[in-house]
Amino acid sequence: MRTRTWGLLAGAVLSEVSATLALRAANDDPTWFVLVVAGYLAAFVLLAAVLRAGMSIGVAYGLWAATGVVLTAVAGAFLFAEPLTPVMGAGIALIVAGVLLVELGARHPEEDA
Repeated sequence: MRTRTWGLLAGAVLSEVSATLALRAANDDPTWFVLVVAGYLAAFVLLAAVLRAGMSIGVAYGLWAATGVVLTAVAGAFLFAEPLTPVMGAGIALIVAGVLLVELGARHPEEDA
């Protein structure tokens, strides 16, 4: 997969995470809703570009969703003092392992050549 595609996917993940964190911040200050809307819109536009570039939907959505969950949980702990317990850490480790397995399972031998 080309570097550009991975960059688009990273942008989609970061846009979605930013929008989700802004949604949490909007509970205290409604002006954050501007970033919520812009972030989710950017996330879906970038995710569509990833799919157009040829990444399979299972891999793209799996990476997007799982990475978003992990980043949002970690950022929520730092930004909003939300809990990040050992059990949650184990869940994050399982998510990371699952994403790696999905990505490895989606590879075709000709891509490695």
